[in-house]
Amino acid sequence: MRREDIDPRFLGDRLAYNRAVVVEQPQRRLVLAGHEARDDEGGIAAVGDVRGQIRMTFRRLGETLDKAGFALSDLVQIRIFTVDIEAVTANYDAVLGELADTNCRPASLPAEVRALSDPRMLIEIEGVAAQ
Repeated sequence: MRREDIDPRFLGDRLAYNRAVVVEQPQRRLVLAGHEARDDEGGIAAVGDVRGQIRMTFRRLGETLDKAGFALSDLVQIRIFTVDIEAVTANYDAVLGELADTNCRPASLPAEVRALSDPRMLIEIEGVAAQ
């Protein structure tokens, strides 16, 4: 597979997102449903803590990717849905850190929505991975 990042955008020296990602001849693709910050018992983790929910959500994404034989670095697109775009924007360095730590360079979209499936959820992230 060949991958090409198109028009990367930076915040300081960190990649914030790519405007597009070209993926030529992938062997496998994985479409990820929305993931949220759930603890090991299935409850919402880090209630009221957007940074904690960002970290836990990326952890859950990583677990699902691993089960399918993928890694976070294979993500080519993510969509971050939130009920509080100001809080996510103020804590976006937590997103950037999760992405940088795994060399993940997706096209991405943060979007505010009216509600998520559980009122204690602050974010939900879905994605597409390719190898």
